[in-house]
Amino acid sequence: MRAGKMAAAAVQVWGLLRPCRALLFLSQFYILSGGGALDVERSQPPAPAGKDPGPTRAFTVVPGAAESTDIPPYVMKCPSNGLCSRLPADCIECKTNFSCVYGKPVTFDCTVKPSVTCVDQDFKPQKSFVLNMTCRFCWQLPEADYECSSSTSCMTVSCPRQRFAANCTVRDHVHCLGNRTFPKMLYCNWTGGYKWSTALALSITLGGFGADRFYLGQWREGLGKLFSFGGLGVWTLIDVLLIGVGYVGPADGSLYI
Repeated sequence: MRAGKMAAAAVQVWGLLRPCRALLFLSQFYILSGGGALDVERSQPPAPAGKDPGPTRAFTVVPGAAESTDIPPYVMKCPSNGLCSRLPADCIECKTNFSCVYGKPVTFDCTVKPSVTCVDQDFKPQKSFVLNMTCRFCWQLPEADYECSSSTSCMTVSCPRQRFAANCTVRDHVHCLGNRTFPKMLYCNWTGGYKWSTALALSITLGGFGADRFYLGQWREGLGKLFSFGGLGVWTLIDVLLIGVGYVGPADGSLYI
């Protein structure tokens, strides 16, 4: 009897569990299908229509604000608190008069450029002053007052002497009229390290074997003198004279040192 009651109770419990399992399965299927996700947009209250968000502020970045404190490049050439009349030409601005007489003394009214400080003879700060100079253009200056570019591609030992186009720049402390950079034709004047005394000594002592020509880089002439025994002495004597007067020089066209 007891076993029969227990079997009947188990059947009743099992019958109650079947609906619960069905409900659990349906709830999981609902959640997995996305029906249980929270709708955030619907949960938030709608903003009231017609509400003014208020005035907005616009910020403008000025590019030149950071550059206003930059130092001009010419200031590096300008000595601080020196005499205004001794300033380089890049540090001042002058009202020039091109009608002055060449070679005569002339005065010009000048002002210093911004960020440049200078003083007068009494060590007082000064912005405007009078500059005394000689009336002449920059290309008319003596050779000691400007610097020119050099060239190593021209022949210095030639007849007539060769020239090359150089770019010349006036020195900072020199004042003149016109452009401070100008072209000028100059004579070839450079050296490759050959000594005139060495070439002459080799020509006198070992010229019959072409040692002087080999030293100067003229190996073809050196071979000719070597195999002809200095042209039976005639070529040797001629080379001594030509090297002695400087007519025969290095093969690269440079000057003796």
